[in-house]
Amino acid sequence: MNEKKHNIEDFRCETNKMNNIKRKVAVLSGKGGVGKSLVTALLAVMMNKKDYNVGILDADITGPSIPKMFGGDNYKAKISETGIYPVVTHSGIKLMSINLILDQPDSPVIWRGPLIGNTVKQFWTDTIWKDLDYLFFDMPPGTGDVPLTVFQTVDLDGIIIVTSPQDLVSLIVKKAYNMAMEMNIPILGIIENMSYIICPHCKEKINIFGESKAEKIAEDMGIRFLGRLPIDPMIAQLCDNGEIEKFSQNYIDDCVDIIEKVLNK
Repeated sequence: MNEKKHNIEDFRCETNKMNNIKRKVAVLSGKGGVGKSLVTALLAVMMNKKDYNVGILDADITGPSIPKMFGGDNYKAKISETGIYPVVTHSGIKLMSINLILDQPDSPVIWRGPLIGNTVKQFWTDTIWKDLDYLFFDMPPGTGDVPLTVFQTVDLDGIIIVTSPQDLVSLIVKKAYNMAMEMNIPILGIIENMSYIICPHCKEKINIFGESKAEKIAEDMGIRFLGRLPIDPMIAQLCDNGEIEKFSQNYIDDCVDIIEKVLNK
């Protein structure tokens, strides 16, 4: 794991006094469209299947997708004087997202940056998660207001960078990497999404975007390569149906094992 190198002023905030959150992991990408929310959801599902208590804080205020994946668009978080109670999914994963407090989940969030940042901060300080082994933060793409707010507000145990096998991948990864380094956040590693497809007839792996460079980039930067996710129509169907908790493939088993081992130290 990379060492912390800088002393940047932070604005850490305590979470709700009813909470006991052991590990906090942000899932980040340098650009949109790489499947960051999917990776967040799958990590939560797999950790939950290992009998950990898991929550997801959807920090993507203007483009939330976590509730849809879990079939939670029609559920509402409960707001009380003591805080906000998250939605609990079929398998017991706790969710907090802007879509869970809007009157209509398809209502646009037309807010400026400071208001968006304050909303994410309030999700951290006011949500009543109670006991969690892992809280995953599904971050918006890029390195703007919300990642900055989360990095300054939450004492994260690490970040996972999601990328895809395209030409600009090294530049995109380095943006996320450099932000984490500047903000003193440990980097757990890189996971590559949309890495390949599997032929339904011969079961051969086909690298439709060409040969992956993610392992080499991770090696050059001195961080872990956590694995690859294929383009799998079954995963897309599960997400569309709000049934991501039915995911049962072993695509990210190694990634989950590495995160578990590193953070349990």
